[in-house]
Parts: sequence; structure tokens; C-alpha cells
Amino acid sequence: MNLSDFGWCIGSSLDLAFAPMAQAGFVVGRVVSEQRGAYRVYTQWGEQDAEVTGHFRHEVEDALGFPVVGDWVVVERQGAAGAIAIHQVLPRQSQFVRQAAGTLTAGQVIAANVDTVFLMSGLDGDFNLRRIERYLVTAWDSGASPVLILNKADQCADLPAAIAQVETVAIAVPIHVISATQGDGLDQLTPYLSPGKTVVLIGSSGVGKSTLTNYLLGEQQAATQAVRLDDSRGRHTTTHRQLWPLPGGALLIDTPGLRELQLWSANTGLAETFGDIQALAADCKFRDCQHQGEPGCAVQAAIAVGELTASRLQSYQKLQREQQWIEQRQDTQARLNTKRRWKQMSKTIRQHQKRKR
Repeated sequence: MNLSDFGWCIGSSLDLAFAPMAQAGFVVGRVVSEQRGAYRVYTQWGEQDAEVTGHFRHEVEDALGFPVVGDWVVVERQGAAGAIAIHQVLPRQSQFVRQAAGTLTAGQVIAANVDTVFLMSGLDGDFNLRRIERYLVTAWDSGASPVLILNKADQCADLPAAIAQVETVAIAVPIHVISATQGDGLDQLTPYLSPGKTVVLIGSSGVGKSTLTNYLLGEQQAATQAVRLDDSRGRHTTTHRQLWPLPGGALLIDTPGLRELQLWSANTGLAETFGDIQALAADCKFRDCQHQGEPGCAVQAAIAVGELTASRLQSYQKLQREQQWIEQRQDTQARLNTKRRWKQMSKTIRQHQKRKR
């Protein structure tokens, strides 16, 4: 294999961005796996272990700047057969980002430079429209194209009704119904798997991502586990993110199941996912209408006649509030980081002046 098999295109914007570094003797590679800060990168020398340089670690502003699976990175070899050093991450064409789990205000990039996001949802007891909306918001905001995959069709009691529900929230998004274990409907995914194109597989634990990965790879690479019978929830089967070259030439990024997906930056995603509500809101009497019973509210009028469900409006407003809260936390954290950098800079200057004296 060569770099073009991993999606590198001569003459692309990435190639132009890398050109000055190539003249300086560096080479380009793509991150194919990452686990707790340990990287595997594919370069012209093949696949090797890699680590970020101390200078890179010092200069990067936050966790979002560190390499992730799918990134194109600038590297150099350390010795004839040693690990390679990562000096820089080239500009990302797309990135799927969530708020990192826990209380820390920090973003976490799940995958970078993907063309299509396969959002996988189960049609079993874990089926959840509100979760699908949340995934769609983040997918639209990533810069990649979302595709919704409804798995476990063989376990759905009323398939037409379930599809109809999903169509009300997945506006302008392709929807494909499959059964990964039975092998039904999987040929629908072929158009998205063109040579050199990258697809990331996102979903909760237990929706069947590992089963689908194995099918696309044509072999048993990813382990699979059964879900709990009482609630159809699964345990993490995939333990780290991995980029797999597929037999047809496409590239698949498999990810561990997400137990939670908090928003990070969703301005574009909210507008795309809830375009129906935003279109209705344009006809409200008041420009700042909150759709809480104001006179002339077109959104409430649509709910009254059955064109829109109250639960969808509630979901939209909930995600709006979450996004506003995250933005406030991000602003606070940015101010603290700036203050911390200035304090460190002042300390360094004082130490330098003391040494001169």
C-alpha cells in the first residue's frame, strides 16, 4: 500500500500545505490508531509506532490539537528503525468532536478527515429518537456528510412505524435499514465506500458496529459481544479507535461505543438537524419568539395541527440550552488559560532577569 491508498491526493489543499515541510526534509503520514497517547502512523516507510515531540506537546493549546485517528501528520524518522516523531498536525478537513466525558470543559476529537459519518442506531429495545437527533447535530457540525444506519431490523416489531419516526427527525439524511448479523441490506452502503474515501462508524455500545466492521473488512478483525437482554444496552467491545483499509479501497474508522454524547460546538449542526423548526420560526410574529405561547407563534401553531411534535421542539430547546451552557464554560476556560499563560510568561521573564543580574 502507499499513501494514496490512505486518501492522500497529490495537488490537494493538504498537499499544498505540506509542500514547505517536504522541502525541509519531513514526510507525511496518517494516524491509523491511537490508544492513551500511543500512536501508529502509516508513512512511506510503512506502519510504525509514533510519538509527539516535546516541542509539539509544549506548543499545542489544548487537547483538540493532539493527533487523532484519521489525522495527516508531519513526521520524521528517529534512527533507521526506531519510532517516528510527530511534529505537526496538518489542517483537518473535518472533525467529529464531542464534549469530553466528565466535568472538565474540554473537547474530544473522535475522528478527523472523514468524508461520511455512519451513525448507527439499533432498532431493538435501545431505540431512541432523541439520541439520534443528538448524533445528527454533532455529525452535521463535523463537516462530513451523515448517513443514518438502522441496524437490527430483524428485532423490530413494527419496522414501517420505526422508519416513519426516524424520517421525522433525520431531515435530508439518507436512511438505510440493515441487519448486520443476518447480512440484510448491507449492499446499500457500497456507494459510500469509494476508493480513498474515509468513513467513521459512530454509535452507542451494543448497536452492532463491530459486526458491521467485520462484514466490511471481510474477516473477523473486531470482537463482538451480546447485549443485555433487559435493556438491549451493550458493553464496550472496541477499546480504541482504528483506521481499517477496506477491500474495495475505502477506509473505515471504527470507534468504541459512546455511552454519552455531549455537544461541543453545534451552531451549524442545530440549524441542519432542526431545519424544520427554524423554517417555521421564520414565520413567527416576533423575531425573538421563544415558542412558549407567544401570540402569532408559527411553531406552536404547527404543533396544534400535528405538523410538529411537542417532543421535537423540547429536544431542540434542550440542545440549544446545552450549547449555550457549553459556550459559557468554553469562554471561562479560555480566559483562565490566557491568564495562566501570562502568569507563566511573567515568571519566565522574572527568572531570566534574575539570572542576568
